[in-house]
Amino acid sequence: MEKTHALGVLSALAHDIRLDVFRLLVRAGPAGMAAGEIAAGLDIRANTLSNNLTILTGAGLVRSEREGRSIRYFARMETMRGLLAFLMEDCCGGRPELCQPVLDRIACDC
Repeated sequence: MEKTHALGVLSALAHDIRLDVFRLLVRAGPAGMAAGEIAAGLDIRANTLSNNLTILTGAGLVRSEREGRSIRYFARMETMRGLLAFLMEDCCGGRPELCQPVLDRIACDC
């Protein structure tokens, strides 16, 4: 991940609702959640959710799939892994192998 992309991802997460949405989608796992379920789960209005999902999608943190009249959203864990790898690439006094267990632990899509 390049620095500019990392800044965009961090900026998207630097808002309380967007951070809550992303964390909720992470907990939902591979099944994702319909927009209405997200709004109900976080007790936020649909238009507020829509704006925040647009920002998260633009940052590459969320993807969506249409299901009839509904849209299901999923956390894009590969983006989060890329961000964490970017943030940790110079860690541990130049010994990135010390950080590898952390990266390995988040490598699953569970």
